[in-house]
Amino acid sequence: MAAAKKKAAKKRKPNAAFMKPVQPDVALSAVVGSKPIPRTELTKKLWVYIKKNGLQDKKKRTNINADDALKVVFGGKKTVTMFEMTKLVSKHVK
Repeated sequence: MAAAKKKAAKKRKPNAAFMKPVQPDVALSAVVGSKPIPRTELTKKLWVYIKKNGLQDKKKRTNINADDALKVVFGGKKTVTMFEMTKLVSKHVK
């Protein structure tokens, strides 16, 4: 029983792939900045931008309504789901 408790208490190591800095392209850097940042930080900055500008759909909270800067990142789409957003954003990083 004590061994099982010890195993559960072990801290989870973050995935190195998520922590590796990625370079946003010109379209994405208009939203999150042009410095290379880890994917986790990129997602956080994207959500800060979305919340600050009130771009989350009021009725359907999983949808993001694009402003001019995000429309370029979203490939011209006016509205995307938050799951679709991560896929579209990954096309704009190196």
